[in-house]
Amino acid sequence: MIHHISISARNPERVAQVLAEVMKAQVGPFPPHPGSYFVLPNDEYGTGIEVYPLGSELLPGEGNSECKFVMNEAASQFTATHAAVSVPTSQEEIEEIGKREGWRVVRCNRESFFDVIEFWVENRLMIEFLTPEMASQYLGFITNPELLKSLMEAPALA
Repeated sequence: MIHHISISARNPERVAQVLAEVMKAQVGPFPPHPGSYFVLPNDEYGTGIEVYPLGSELLPGEGNSECKFVMNEAASQFTATHAAVSVPTSQEEIEEIGKREGWRVVRCNRESFFDVIEFWVENRLMIEFLTPEMASQYLGFITNPELLKSLMEAPALA
């Protein structure tokens, strides 16, 4: 189970506030990395999203020391990292929030298996939000052994 993820943003505080609105969560500072915020829905899983300033990178520590944060001023604004997050929010609410922020929001169907809402944070980072209906679709797919087997045996796309 994934308990938290980290993302970067041009405006970490604003992004954390918007994600908290969609997720019905709270926002607080993330002290290990100044200028960062933690979004916490306070659910039974300990779900959270850490939002760091754009350009933040985690480097491995040396010996027994923990990782360290550094800033890369030349970092790309895009990333392959994304997350699918179930939220207690309707599609209409998500679309309204995205429109207010000027961010791309589009409902998509993933290979006829389930739907998601692509929520493009700052129009550069995608989070797939799943409304309760979509989360049910997703779980019906991902927990179905026959469907999963057919997916795992499918040839790779060129």
